[in-house]
Amino acid sequence: MKKRLLSIFSVTAIMVALIAFMASCGNKRAELGDKTVLVPVDTTGFAQFQAWKAQQNQPATIAALSKPAARTSAKSKSSASQSGSMSTSTQYPAKTKPKGWSKAAKGAAIGAGGGAVIGAVINKRNRVVGAVIGGVAGGAVGYGIGRHMDKKDGRY
Repeated sequence: MKKRLLSIFSVTAIMVALIAFMASCGNKRAELGDKTVLVPVDTTGFAQFQAWKAQQNQPATIAALSKPAARTSAKSKSSASQSGSMSTSTQYPAKTKPKGWSKAAKGAAIGAGGGAVIGAVINKRNRVVGAVIGGVAGGAVGYGIGRHMDKKDGRY
């Protein structure tokens, strides 16, 4: 009975560790009807460049730039020398989510590995049980520390 209870506990502990690990490594996906696709992110600002290029190629802008600026007084001299080519509005690219493993996922993986090794070394009678218990405990602690670091960095 004791061995059966111990094996059930071990399998449950492994499943909990795997679920926690998989939950920390998720990808964002957009659902379009019956399809699920990855959301493309413009990290280079190419869309912003294309919008700027289209604005520069408009005929009204080209005609305004080709006309010489009329200077009527010294007061309007500085405003006349600045043609309509400069814009005061600034468009910032959308904030993108960092790619790769989060610190929470790294912490869970490192903590689970280290905890498994330490648990196997400490429990000399049954190294497998020691490794499972140490792996679950280390993974939980590592995930907690990594999650705190992610929050501090602004990832979550």
